[in-house]
Amino acid sequence: MDKLVLPKHVGFIMDGNGRWATQRGKSRSAGHVEGYKALEKVIDYGFRRGVEILSFYAFSTENWSRPKEEVEKLLSLMTNAIKVAGKKLIKNKIKLVISGDYSMVKPSVKRAIDQLIEKTSTFSPYVVNICFNYGGRAEICSAVNKIIASGAKEVNEQLISSYLYTKDLSDPDLIIRTSGEQRLSNFLLWQSSYSELYFTNVLWPDFNDDEFEKALTWFGERNRRFGKV
Repeated sequence: MDKLVLPKHVGFIMDGNGRWATQRGKSRSAGHVEGYKALEKVIDYGFRRGVEILSFYAFSTENWSRPKEEVEKLLSLMTNAIKVAGKKLIKNKIKLVISGDYSMVKPSVKRAIDQLIEKTSTFSPYVVNICFNYGGRAEICSAVNKIIASGAKEVNEQLISSYLYTKDLSDPDLIIRTSGEQRLSNFLLWQSSYSELYFTNVLWPDFNDDEFEKALTWFGERNRRFGKV
């Protein structure tokens, strides 16, 4: 296990909270609560294993179309997460990055997020990137519009990357999606061009250390050629 080639950056599409709850006769909101607990465990295990960057698809631009009660619960969970996780991130010197537009949250919550981002901005190498109100296509469009506004006459990959939310992060080496679905669902579309994609039938609330280790082992056995022979 010690010689296993580890990914530097792992992205998670945390799918299956609602199904997990439905199977147990609980509300979908209860599933999201359990999903948050799983997220905390994944962060702890990932950094202990040597992964440096963990990105989580917490709330997509499409999630606004879900039932109002579920959306409110997701927003409430994020608010509580900032309050609870803030001290832990600072104590463990973990940098927080938010990918997406969180301007619509309550002013007090936005201030708390901004302050936490600022307080952790110099921490390295460990990073938690929360993709909130995020969509890969919207991110690329936003980057292009900013480039146009800058007056740039020519565009290349490096320039576009420099205008993305993840401009200071390496691209994900591994993306893990739970619950059996096999698609990216608008997650880190630009950044995932050479990511290894790992799909598991395990629902997100049941994704534990053992399941994470299975994914890391699978990644370590991949032959990553990046288009070369």
